Amino acid sequence: MNPKGDKVSQLCSTVLILHMLLLQRACEDLERERQDREEEKGRYLKEKLPPLQLSGLSQDDLQKLCKQLHEKIDIVDEERYDCEHKVSKHNKDIHELKLKVQDLGGKFKKPALRKVRVSADEMMRALLGSKHKGSMDLRANLKSVKKEDVKQDKVLTSEVGDWRKNVEAMSGMEGRKKMFDTGGGAQ
Repeated sequence: MNPKGDKVSQLCSTVLILHMLLLQRACEDLERERQDREEEKGRYLKEKLPPLQLSGLSQDDLQKLCKQLHEKIDIVDEERYDCEHKVSKHNKDIHELKLKVQDLGGKFKKPALRKVRVSADEMMRALLGSKHKGSMDLRANLKSVKKEDVKQDKVLTSEVGDWRKNVEAMSGMEGRKKMFDTGGGAQ
């Protein structure tokens, strides 16, 4: 006989008995809580919904009763709406707090980006900050062409002395070179 083995087995059996007693006690507590909730629900319903006695009422009394019931329904709907609004607000707050916690923890979900119309000047100011002073007007940097210069160029090209040079200059326009090469100026 091992005295240590007897003590261990007694301790194990004691632990099992305590464990079973705790589970039994927890089951009894759960059952009691369920019964308390049922009783509270019954009391609340008796308080808020008294039994209707419709027998022996005149039409006017029935109409008054219907109006009272409609008023109570409206009040309950308002309370329900207020509760739903509070719940949605709390859910939104919880979501924002979760995002803050994720941000602090380093695990950040990338939000969906929206398209934003930004001009080139605004983009440069955002990138360079106060260093950007000039405007990004790209049209200002373009070479300006005067109308008189265009007219002089047209006059010079039309006054080419040698007809071969004129044909080479106009070779890309609507196949005029082909027209001269085929030998018939007029078709």
